[in-house]
Amino acid sequence: MTASPLRNRLLLVAAAILFSTGGAAIKAATLTGWQVACFRAGVAAVVLLAVLPGARRGWNWRIAPVAAAYAATSIAFAMANRLTTSANAIFLQSTAPLYLLLLGPLLLKERIHREGLLYMLAVAAGMALFFAGGQPALATAPDPPRGNIVALFSGLAFALLLAGLRWLGRRPEHDAGLAAVAMGNALACLATLPMALPLRSLSFADGAVILYLGVFQIGLAYVCVTRAVRQVTAFEANTVLLLEPALNPVWAWMVHGERPPAMALTGGAIILSATLVHTWRQRRG
Repeated sequence: MTASPLRNRLLLVAAAILFSTGGAAIKAATLTGWQVACFRAGVAAVVLLAVLPGARRGWNWRIAPVAAAYAATSIAFAMANRLTTSANAIFLQSTAPLYLLLLGPLLLKERIHREGLLYMLAVAAGMALFFAGGQPALATAPDPPRGNIVALFSGLAFALLLAGLRWLGRRPEHDAGLAAVAMGNALACLATLPMALPLRSLSFADGAVILYLGVFQIGLAYVCVTRAVRQVTAFEANTVLLLEPALNPVWAWMVHGERPPAMALTGGAIILSATLVHTWRQRRG
């Protein structure tokens, strides 16, 4: 029986809210960035493989590059959040559609149209604001310049992930994308494990943060997405999931009192607005 449209939309909203808590939760741990990235991905891999049958099917060479892109995105996002503000980390990762437009002709044989060029200019202007002027170091963001560079890399890796998921979507395998996400979490855990060890001690608070990140912020969020995404349009799904970058800085401010610079918030608003308009125009086209 098909789920109601309202239920599907609520599942997407729940997924966006869970995704958006990542920055605040990552900053709440006293572990190193490598340890957070490693254990978060390991727990998420176990949850996805245990709960979603589709995550256990179709593991083959085709999904390996997509899984690697997911792993790079996950690791870079965790590291960026330990260095710069949550707002900077998520907004700069949200520039992924810009790279996707640039990579489209090469990877997906998709042409860049005039609307795409206008979108690229708007996102580039938003990105520039993150690097205009100095950003003071904070207790929760000790190295903003380096963190911003890592966040830019996470945006590029996310673009490669999106391109890979679209490529997999053209293949006959039904759950290839979900399998790639599960494999990506396993790869992220294995890739960061040498830097995450030795773990001399794990406090109850840190253990709770890692379990939350793996079980809820990634695992449950992807369960919600996979249950809803086949019953809603791509435009509606993308629009609802824009709640993630919009709410991410709010949680960091509420939990840690982290206040990103006005220039960064302005740049983020430009990037999100341009993405929403571009997605709407794509739907019309």
